[in-house]
Amino acid sequence: MKVRIGRDELLTGLQRVQGVVEKRNTMPILSNILLEVKQDGVEIIATDLEIGMRGLYKATVLKPGGVTISARKLFEIIKELPPGEIELTARDNNWTTIQAGKSQFKVVGLPSADYPALPAIEREGLTPLLGDGLLELIRKTLFAAGDNDARYILNGLLVTLVATDKKTTLRLVGTDGHRLAVAEQEVGKAGSKGVPQEIKAIIPKKAAHEMRRLLDEGGDTEPLIGFAKNMMIFRKSGLLLTSRLMEGNYPNYQQVIPKEGGRRITVNRLELESALRRVSVLSRDKANAVKVSFESGKMTLFSSSPDYGEATEELPARYEGEAHSSGFNARYLLDVFGVMDGEYISLQMETPLSPCLIQEPESPGFKCVVMPIKI
Repeated sequence: MKVRIGRDELLTGLQRVQGVVEKRNTMPILSNILLEVKQDGVEIIATDLEIGMRGLYKATVLKPGGVTISARKLFEIIKELPPGEIELTARDNNWTTIQAGKSQFKVVGLPSADYPALPAIEREGLTPLLGDGLLELIRKTLFAAGDNDARYILNGLLVTLVATDKKTTLRLVGTDGHRLAVAEQEVGKAGSKGVPQEIKAIIPKKAAHEMRRLLDEGGDTEPLIGFAKNMMIFRKSGLLLTSRLMEGNYPNYQQVIPKEGGRRITVNRLELESALRRVSVLSRDKANAVKVSFESGKMTLFSSSPDYGEATEELPARYEGEAHSSGFNARYLLDVFGVMDGEYISLQMETPLSPCLIQEPESPGFKCVVMPIKI
């Protein structure tokens, strides 16, 4: 294998696959990427057996072939090289020479034949989406999904794709049992002809994170998404991301969302966010507990710690119900406020121990629920 490729082109390809490559080294070859040199360029492939990414990059092909190299080391080398052309040559023993100007590196490789094959993908049946819409949905729900939660299914996002002959709607749901985020919006024009089609699937948090990174790059082409058997397929401008779907039953999240019409307080989002950051400095370490009190025309935040002291801050707010107080994990509330964009937000709850529904007028399709804690 021998190929000449621009440093920036190669760096872009390597950057994209860093998140996919397996960090916990169960199989040494999974910490490598596969470089496959074909007549039309270089394919950079990475997989951790659950998620796979493949992209084709422009290059001058001198000799087709393939090799697998440490993803992290190759990325670190290319990142330090100046702009210009890089020549990659793989020998029969899989050692690979990287030549750029007067710099030369020789890195150990493994045979390309040993690299796990990515699943074969049908090109049909993929739904085009608005990239900005999908990015927004992921941004507003990803934070609420579990991280290594014992309930395996909570470490993913529930995706519901509804296609009718008028429009295509996408809904994403994330929860870790303490907070819940639901975001829904129209992401495409007409869907299937005739019968409305509804697809439900649970995708791993890692796959959603990789989709978000690819969407963050922007670009003119509309992404495509599809679901086949136990697989999600995501295509964007020559890149292919595949992910195994999670198996199991997602919790009935609709039951948790409070009905509209409870006690509601409306407050300036940025004022509340910065006040909460200040007050939570003196909250107890693990629970980040902050007491939130609703009274006519105002909201009060209070935190205390036997080791450090206490903090109080008062904010103007629109509220006309009975006075009541609830305790919250400040970090959970800050995560929600961080994905909202409106000037004002509303918090609604029935009793001090009932779930708190957080919404903003600008995003009717977005709802967030945070469970209170006892203080």
